[in-house]
Amino acid sequence: MDKERPQCARCPRILCEPDMTVDSKPNFEKAPRFCPSKLKRDIIKESLHEYAKDDIREFARLASIQEFQCYEHTPEGIRTKIPRIEETVQFAGKIGFHKIGLAFCVGLAGEAQMVTEILESKNFEVVSVCCKVGAIPKEKIGIKEEEKISGPGWYESMCNPIAQAEILNSEEVDFVILMGLCVGHDTLFIRYCRAPMTVLAVKDRVTGHNPLAAVYLSHSYYERLRGKTVG
Repeated sequence: MDKERPQCARCPRILCEPDMTVDSKPNFEKAPRFCPSKLKRDIIKESLHEYAKDDIREFARLASIQEFQCYEHTPEGIRTKIPRIEETVQFAGKIGFHKIGLAFCVGLAGEAQMVTEILESKNFEVVSVCCKVGAIPKEKIGIKEEEKISGPGWYESMCNPIAQAEILNSEEVDFVILMGLCVGHDTLFIRYCRAPMTVLAVKDRVTGHNPLAAVYLSHSYYERLRGKTVG
């Protein structure tokens, strides 16, 4: 039999967020076999040592306070109240970040300008780098003429997420906001960036940068996503 692996996405009851009073204790005895709270108890216990570090504990504490401040209690119940850009601004202020790095796709250049204006209006210093920085031809990474978006014979700059990351590293930014990098390019950026980061927006050319739209429609208009073939 294959080794059991964590499968939180298949949990029928989400036992990690129980509906109980503070004097109660979560019970994982009835949790599925694949529950990591059962399978990986040692790792969970060990991870708590990291939160014992003063800087990590404070970072986690302020992140939790930020989460709390995204909701409000009303006579009708709990409701959300601020968008992610505002949440990002508030959190950066709480932590004491001042110099913000913005790594963005050229396809979202207009949005990047608006985000910069928002951040600067809150007295942050913004350093921004687009994905095509350096205008390095795609041939440098082995792209063939027939693999160019504009077609054969056209100059196309490669996306350069490693340079984006290293430029922001060289500027010693306090915090990085990632906005709209392609799948794979974002992976490289995250690998090479040394500063703490968050993602403000991810690219989805079809859904107006709302990738969950296709997930929500995967039982209807995007049923092909559940097929066996890829692409």
